[in-house]
Amino acid sequence: MEYRQLGRSGLRVSALALGTMTFGDAGTAAALGGVASREARGLVDQALEAGVNLIDTADMYADGRSEEILGEILQGRRDDVLLATKARFPMGAGPNDAGLSRHHLIRACEASLRRLRTDHIDLYQVHERDGLTPVEETLAALDTLVHDGKVRYVGCSNHSAWHLMKALGTSERLGLARYVSQQIYYTLLHREAEYELVPLSIDEGIGIIVWSPLAGGLLTGKYRRDGTVPNDARHTTDWTEPPIYDMSRMFDILETLADVAREHGHSSAQTALAYILGKPGVTSVVIGARTGEQLADNLASATWTLDPASRARLDEISAVPLIYPYWHQAKSAGDRLSPGDLTLLGGRLP
Repeated sequence: MEYRQLGRSGLRVSALALGTMTFGDAGTAAALGGVASREARGLVDQALEAGVNLIDTADMYADGRSEEILGEILQGRRDDVLLATKARFPMGAGPNDAGLSRHHLIRACEASLRRLRTDHIDLYQVHERDGLTPVEETLAALDTLVHDGKVRYVGCSNHSAWHLMKALGTSERLGLARYVSQQIYYTLLHREAEYELVPLSIDEGIGIIVWSPLAGGLLTGKYRRDGTVPNDARHTTDWTEPPIYDMSRMFDILETLADVAREHGHSSAQTALAYILGKPGVTSVVIGARTGEQLADNLASATWTLDPASRARLDEISAVPLIYPYWHQAKSAGDRLSPGDLTLLGGRLP
């Protein structure tokens, strides 16, 4: 297992992280086929044996049950792992049971600590933007948690570039704990993060942790243009993540992925994961599974690297169009581009 530096922090995390959104039998986990405690223990054991040192959860996964299961499993070996969790979404019916206010964040953190049976969280992430709470209040609350020893590092998730940049600027202006990472959706099917989130991360030294790298199962090789789908496919239900706007383009990508995977003797899932693992700025990719077989297949993606020609094929078939101002920058600013700019524009200059 490869270990990578998380942003500008001194923390080294495994290139693959274990996601626990499927742990539990309530809320979101139930919709994903809920993994019971006993099976979850086996998955954690398997991941740790493979060298995974980062486990990611959130307070709202299975209405808190995911954290509880993880806390039970890690008793006696808490020091062997880095625990990451998140807060923002409703954890009750009250008017202050959601959001990123000081009131909710501190209560949410203390509740997560109890469920996880630990005295600290290694990476505490705000799960989503809260446009009604001043960013100064959110960052001050996170800074309090860091100074109290309840949290070691802080990060964000699902922010747009201006949200993240505003938070970084506020942290520097007020001398508050700075986000070391952002957790984002980034896959072969959806590369919109390359417009701004990836360049910003490289420019500002923010680690990228990728969630749902297999696009909710779409990149597993089980979906066919002829309408073939797996029996337990979440996309045959009312699950809407990720949204698909162009089915023809999606299947073009899936078929190219399958071809590349076949040529390398790997599964489509492994190949899609290897593709994202090799992208600029990516620190860790969160993999989740319901069975040991699924997890073993995903873990194997860290054992090999895509060759440049195969990567170029996948890049070409899945490329995002250059929207303004990027097409203009590619045409007119190519003589003075930063490393961050080049992650999007490097292969598209005149």
